[in-house]
Amino acid sequence: MSGNLLNIRMHATAKGQHLSGAERLLEESPLVEKELVGMLQRALTHPRGRADCISLKVEEVVPEQVVSGRLLNLTGFRVERWQEGRDLAERLLAEAGVAAPAVAGAMAALTAGAAPDGNSMRGAMLVDACTGERMEPDRARGIRVSRMDIRSSQRAELRRRLAGSGLDRPQVVEALILASKVSAAAEVVAELCWSDDPDYLAGYVASASGYQRISQLKPAGEERGGRAFFIRPAGLDLAGLVDYLQNTPYLIEQLGSISDMLPWPE
Repeated sequence: MSGNLLNIRMHATAKGQHLSGAERLLEESPLVEKELVGMLQRALTHPRGRADCISLKVEEVVPEQVVSGRLLNLTGFRVERWQEGRDLAERLLAEAGVAAPAVAGAMAALTAGAAPDGNSMRGAMLVDACTGERMEPDRARGIRVSRMDIRSSQRAELRRRLAGSGLDRPQVVEALILASKVSAAAEVVAELCWSDDPDYLAGYVASASGYQRISQLKPAGEERGGRAFFIRPAGLDLAGLVDYLQNTPYLIEQLGSISDMLPWPE
């Protein structure tokens, strides 16, 4: 890998609450300016309202710091009701090795609003995969995974493949990239996510074995959502894991496979 990269990040709030975030890890080019403008527009036209405070940040990344990765394989499941989606997510998390109390606790927290004030957290919960104990240092902020992207040439091919399944959406691309970085950590057993956007009902379960997208994981109009990272407590270096998730640049160089939407497995 040659040439420095730029990590560009956007964070938007409305009335003091997290509204939107986005980021890219790019080679220095005119594309950086285009992406920054796109992020600004995204913050000003969000489904949950217009941002009243927008932060844009650009940082140089030395190539030697970058970890190369592979995108998770994607399998999509189609369900008729969000309750079926939750049932399926429970099954997938159990198959990944997450204990039932941890699944139940994380789902309850995401449903009620995982932050202390009952709103969605900006970042993710860290959940003991055995007991369900929450381990993130800051329960208001959570763990904000950052400094990640996919090579621009690979992004174009990924979008082409996703379009074949009707999934060429920014939410899917960004979630796939984030889940791939998270799942690459040896301490992470699995991830559960559904969006806090009221009009986006899909979510996913991800682990080292793949990204499993579920068409409905919450009722329409619900603004609470977020992420839970289920982690192995044995021998855990919590500070090291948090540092990797938040600070290590992760650039995807290889694509995974994409399966068409499958019916809910009875």
